[in-house]
Amino acid sequence: MEAALYGPDGFYRRPEGPAGHFRTSVHASPLFAGAVARLLSRVDEALGRPACLDFVDMAAGRGELVTGVLAALPAELAARTRAYAVEIAGRRPAGLDHRIEWRSECPEGVSGLLFANEWLDNVPVEVAEADSSGVWRLVLVREDGTERLGEPVSGAAAEWLARWWPGPAEEGLRAEIGLPRDTAWASVLTRVGRGLAVAVDYAHTVDARPPFGTLTGFREGRGTTPVPDGSCDITAHVALDACTLPGGRTLTQRDALRALGVAGARPPITLASTDPAAYLRALTVAGEAAELTAPGGLGDFGWLVQPVGIRDPLTD
Repeated sequence: MEAALYGPDGFYRRPEGPAGHFRTSVHASPLFAGAVARLLSRVDEALGRPACLDFVDMAAGRGELVTGVLAALPAELAARTRAYAVEIAGRRPAGLDHRIEWRSECPEGVSGLLFANEWLDNVPVEVAEADSSGVWRLVLVREDGTERLGEPVSGAAAEWLARWWPGPAEEGLRAEIGLPRDTAWASVLTRVGRGLAVAVDYAHTVDARPPFGTLTGFREGRGTTPVPDGSCDITAHVALDACTLPGGRTLTQRDALRALGVAGARPPITLASTDPAAYLRALTVAGEAAELTAPGGLGDFGWLVQPVGIRDPLTD
């Protein structure tokens, strides 16, 4: 998975970037970047409006989110914001706002908001499958997608499964060992001196783990077999509850965005007769908000909110 996604010929090295294959909330509507900008403003207030405020866009793709956030900020706050796009795959896109620093690693001593939108689902994980004896074994895969069962899961990986993916190991059931995601998130948090870290992703919880796992591939807007040859994205949903550290919490994107002022309410029909153009604009915004917060869709994404040295700004 590591080589297929991030190797020299990996999927994320392709020139079209992630947006050439799938839509995230960032691509769905500018309302998402606007909401993140409002969250950054709340972090700014919690930090006492410092002279320099950091915004870190983890797994920035081609810089779409950080660009949208800067555009949505009030001029005074934008002038104080130091923006970073962190992306290990791909060079700095041509035409990216000169205010954005392009980096392959998260900066240290972040004071502000670190936002990781659909990053953890692409942190590589091992897949385990239960054999006929009820033993969890690693799933080994060739570049053409052919699979076989390998050695039994042991050590820290086995401990993670016992704690975070419990239940009987019946033959054929699968699990994704999320320990690398926990480690990656904990490592990023050490880079935040004071502020807020947020991870947004496909997620599930310990009381409702999918019995056959979630490993899948995406190519050109469609799901496909997750063949590790660099031709497709390979992703698996995230056990965000396992990543959460003391003081953090998880909530749905629907609840998070509503707390940040994004709602899918239709404009009053009377506006259609008094100002048809305004009604159509408001209807478009309402439709985009509804998509971002929809049950069974983007609204079900998980938000892991981890304050560092400040109050939780989403509780205000």
